[in-house]
Amino acid sequence: MSLSDTLDVDGEGNGLSVMDVVAYEDDLDERLSSEELCGKLRTVIDTTLTKREAEIIRLRYGLDGAEPKTQQETAEICSISRSYVSRIEKRALEKLRIKLS
Repeated sequence: MSLSDTLDVDGEGNGLSVMDVVAYEDDLDERLSSEELCGKLRTVIDTTLTKREAEIIRLRYGLDGAEPKTQQETAEICSISRSYVSRIEKRALEKLRIKLS
């Protein structure tokens, strides 16, 4: 059997090959690894950072499925200056680097 051999055919005549199954499993492994990593990152953020630092990181990097925000957008949401967002973000990222190293 080769990777391109058809394993099954759906009602519309589309075939499912060995390669399709292997590619799906590889993608599934990557997605599970990514989800596991995201879960660990959330835990580290929640246990290492202050509430404000965690909020800034979530907003800036679009965690929890949100769109990433600019420093200016984050500043407006948090009612602080853009430069303060920058300082908080820098401090939070350093804490995360230390914790994850």
